[in-house]
Amino acid sequence: MSTRVIADEALTAALARMLAADLSPGRTVLLDGPVGAGKTHFARAFIRARQGDLAEDVPSPTFTLVQTYDDPMGTEIWHADLYRLTDPSELSELGLDDAMADAICLIEWPDRLAALPPGVLTVALSPLPDPDLRQVVLDFPGAPRLAQRAAFVATAGWAGARVTQLAGDASARRYFRLERDGETAVLMDDPGDSMGAFLAMTRWLTDRGFGAPAVLAEDAGQGLALVQDLGRDLLASVLRDDPALAPTAYDRIVDLLADLHRHPVPGFIPALDGPALAEQVGLFALYPQALGIEAPRIGPIVARLHAEWAADLPPVTALRDFHAENLIWRGPAPLGLIDYQDAVTAHPAYDLVSALQDARRDVGPAIEEQAIGRYLSITGLDPDRFRAAYALLGAQRNLRIMGIFTRLALRDRKPRYLDLMPRVWGHVQADLAHPALAPLVHALRDVPAPDDHIRERIRAACRP
Repeated sequence: MSTRVIADEALTAALARMLAADLSPGRTVLLDGPVGAGKTHFARAFIRARQGDLAEDVPSPTFTLVQTYDDPMGTEIWHADLYRLTDPSELSELGLDDAMADAICLIEWPDRLAALPPGVLTVALSPLPDPDLRQVVLDFPGAPRLAQRAAFVATAGWAGARVTQLAGDASARRYFRLERDGETAVLMDDPGDSMGAFLAMTRWLTDRGFGAPAVLAEDAGQGLALVQDLGRDLLASVLRDDPALAPTAYDRIVDLLADLHRHPVPGFIPALDGPALAEQVGLFALYPQALGIEAPRIGPIVARLHAEWAADLPPVTALRDFHAENLIWRGPAPLGLIDYQDAVTAHPAYDLVSALQDARRDVGPAIEEQAIGRYLSITGLDPDRFRAAYALLGAQRNLRIMGIFTRLALRDRKPRYLDLMPRVWGHVQADLAHPALAPLVHALRDVPAPDDHIRERIRAACRP
């Protein structure tokens, strides 16, 4: 899908840097346009963005035909200028044909090619009457959104920033780190409709002293925001490198939640009550259905147990995706918070379950027990009722995750999440051990554990 941009020199470079953050090895970019249109300017910005601190001088390859660059992001970059190419057969001598298979190739004057390789991205540049402007036509999947990101960054004053992609999650949201002159910020790209909720929740949290990022620029209508960079130390990574920090880190998590729960809930977030929990756990049905098994009706059981064990406490603010991958360790500073646009009001145990029954990493039973005890000590809640509600919310949440992972594999072709299923199922079994959940135990009696054989059946079904 193509998109047309009227760009000055800064926006042209911003488009190149945004594209540099997106490309993986084996991709070829055709830079089309007459002499002086800005092809080499685009290529230079692209290459320097990929190289970062190792950036080299990027001369035009007009006379050498090809220049190659090491790419610290894991590949090699070939920059070719085919203007002086006299015979397409010379490409084999240059090695460009072979490079297209596993390097990133930027090719000026692509009309000299005998045939275009499959899956190329085309960037066509042409001059305009105003010498400070040019037309840039981007022709590849995702081009309109890339252009929106580049224009937003330029308007925010970060056109000259290097852009690198950050690890995403199971959603369509994307995150990029911007770096310029020793400063960093994070670009959030949410093509859905949750940016408004994120911004509202951010202001609510920061107004109360919690570690949400400051908003530097925003366009909720386009689903774009530039926010403070809280750092690179995701708590999950910190704990992987220093497991001995876990007791302290989870004490900090409990203290954060206890503080959060003291505040009256914001009026703009939805309730995750018994009926809502019952509806959401319906996603679990995808797991047994993928195995050809009739899915048990567990929603009404969840709603009934919630009314019995969890409806007596007033709901608190729950950030919902509250776990070590969404928390940033900043030493003595408040824990950094991200990915809370789906915040809800819920039982006080909900976020504690989210943090302690982590789908992505093991939290030892001693840490889990210490955290629950600490929360009960701070809040003074009834231990028996709280533990029953904790088990119920854990079972509901983890059963829903089993369905989500199945959907990610079968619908979205993301089978890597299947490898997390055994841990999630282990959480389910631990929760079901609570006597209050006996009705759920009975309902789930015929559903098999996601062992290697079961997961391979699902994985085979998602292969093209």
